[in-house]
Amino acid sequence: MRAQLIQSGRLPLHWKILMGMAAGIGFGLLAVHFGWSVFTTDWVKPFGTIFINLLKLIAIPLIIVSLISGVAGLNDVSKLSKMGLKTIALYLFTTVVAVSTGLVMVNITKPGKLLPAEKALEFQQKFASGVDHRNLEEPLTKGPLQFLVDIVPSNIFEALTSNASMLQVIFFALLFGVALIMLPLEKTKAVKNLIDSLNDIVMKMIHLVMLSAPFGVFALIASLMVDVAGNNPGDTIALFGSLGLYALTVILGLVLIIFVIYPLLISTLTDIKFKQFLKGMAPAQLLAFSTSSSAATLPMTMECVEENLGVKKEISSFVLPLGATINMDGTSLYQAVAAVFIAQIYGMDLTFGQQLTIILTATMASIGSAAVPGAGMIMLVIVLTSVGIPTEGIALIFAVDRPLDMLRTVVNITGDATISCMVARSENKLINPMHNQSS
Repeated sequence: MRAQLIQSGRLPLHWKILMGMAAGIGFGLLAVHFGWSVFTTDWVKPFGTIFINLLKLIAIPLIIVSLISGVAGLNDVSKLSKMGLKTIALYLFTTVVAVSTGLVMVNITKPGKLLPAEKALEFQQKFASGVDHRNLEEPLTKGPLQFLVDIVPSNIFEALTSNASMLQVIFFALLFGVALIMLPLEKTKAVKNLIDSLNDIVMKMIHLVMLSAPFGVFALIASLMVDVAGNNPGDTIALFGSLGLYALTVILGLVLIIFVIYPLLISTLTDIKFKQFLKGMAPAQLLAFSTSSSAATLPMTMECVEENLGVKKEISSFVLPLGATINMDGTSLYQAVAAVFIAQIYGMDLTFGQQLTIILTATMASIGSAAVPGAGMIMLVIVLTSVGIPTEGIALIFAVDRPLDMLRTVVNITGDATISCMVARSENKLINPMHNQSS
């Protein structure tokens, strides 16, 4: 099944993307060495721009249908309102913690600062036309609660025409979804069926867009190396040094989440020892690492949570599918680190207000983050545009995205399992066989 989702022909898509990245690096080095900068800008870079435009094109439809479909899926929330609200609150809490952890880590390591200051200044000037200056100049000229005001659109159709208004689109989609489940099923069945069908169509569109990813990555990487390095290969080395530190920052953040924050929650809010928790979740974690898909791993996650951790099916069948839709701790942390890293590459210093916007946007975007290849990258487009960061920098993230995607999916499903154990314990639905065996 996984092969059907992520491959075109015989070679899996992620290998094609890595090949495109390698070819882009090779072409970029040749372009720098032989002075092909003009040719690269005129004949290669446009294909990278087209790929970025395709990601932007699908972002708003994805947000609308995924969020409404996800919220509408809670059609039994009236019967399980207490557990549902508790689950959602815990998921949002861990997402905020993950995003905040990512922001703290990236502000400490500053991976984008490894790029020479003059080259970062060139980036900022070169791509100034792609920056939303309203977001950059706004910060302290308005009241401290302006970010809350900006979440609520005055005209949804106006918000739909701008990728910089993603947070407003998310708010509308959530409001629409909540209203949908509050009405009787006989009145909303046709709308829900329409939304589900639209969701399937958008997922297929994403799959089609991602088929062009190898070519888009090639064009983006090649043109980005020419833009960064110019005629100085030393700047290319600095760029890849920045990228390595970025990847290390993401990995350290994910390790902190899975070995510090989750153990704290498990040990204080359940009866399970974290060592036993990890042992019980190991099969699902290995599957998540190999598939990079929370949705594909969901059956295994449910089996591990029920049989190894003792969570009753009535809890796991509600909490875990919901978590696969709205809980993306690893992905949210990665988006926060990536956004600040790209901003640093472009010589942009994000204000506290803008980083707060990243927290809000990444948290709310995770609710609609689809479990298909490439959706996390599209969610990153949403986060970047919310604070006016040029989306062309996504080309850098593609270079190391596959291994980081594998790692953050492990964190995603581990977070789902953590919350399911916490909810089960609070509802007295946790029968922990592993704990009993050890005692």
